[in-house]
Amino acid sequence: STVMLFRKPMLGLLGLAALLTQSHYYGKQNSGGPIELTQQLVFGLWISVNLYQILRGTMQDFFSKIDQDNALEQLNERGFVRIPDLLPEQYCNSFINGYTDDLRYRSTINMARYNFGEGQYRYFSYPLPSGLGELRSQSYAFLLPLARKWARDLQQDIIYPDCHEGYLELCHQAGQNRPTPLILRYNQGDYNCLHQDLYGDLFYPLQLIVMLNKPGSDFEGGELVLTEQRPRMQSRAHVIKLQQGEGVFIAVNERPKLGARGYYRVKMRHGVSEIAKGTRYTMGVVLHDAR
Repeated sequence: STVMLFRKPMLGLLGLAALLTQSHYYGKQNSGGPIELTQQLVFGLWISVNLYQILRGTMQDFFSKIDQDNALEQLNERGFVRIPDLLPEQYCNSFINGYTDDLRYRSTINMARYNFGEGQYRYFSYPLPSGLGELRSQSYAFLLPLARKWARDLQQDIIYPDCHEGYLELCHQAGQNRPTPLILRYNQGDYNCLHQDLYGDLFYPLQLIVMLNKPGSDFEGGELVLTEQRPRMQSRAHVIKLQQGEGVFIAVNERPKLGARGYYRVKMRHGVSEIAKGTRYTMGVVLHDAR
């Protein structure tokens, strides 16, 4: 499919090179025959491989400096973990500047219409913007050991493939074909009610939220609010003030908690407190697709 072609740069480049070389060959007069075609195809493949290596070299490795074991341990224990300085400022600004580019998005939601709160968010369309696809797939890989652990702890019969492409294929087989990464904009007085980003029967247990602009100078208020609903106990809240470029991994639905009689389920929700001043931009990187 077209979506899979964009997810596989090597495949796309090889296909393009083959088409170009074949077109050149068949349009040429006095062709040298199969040997010339073979030479052209080999040259096209050489160009493709080199282009792919260049592209790979320019891709951001978002988690190379993060202590994965320590981060996943905190995430397992608390249901969230902060990742400072995840996105460079220029990445953040590029997403903010692209908010008004309608061609980037498949859908726009005005939150008041659905009683979700106040504000607006927009779902990206495929192919995802430069950097976002890599961030999404790298987040999946970074979180994969914990996703599998939680499935075991909660005795869930869930398969998480080794790569994000494989997981998205499972989503598509379940009728969940629409991309879920989104950018959210809140103006003064806006807020987001407590909720979960499920989108269908199949959902990855963890997701990423990234702050795109600067608290204090661009806006005030608008803290991220997380709640834990524990069995036979009152709910517990966490209030997180993210900095520009900082990410936070959070639980999407439930996380396991070890008790005296084994693991029990802690239901997690998240929202945003009221914006006191200015405009707040964040990006949600959900790892499953939607119905």
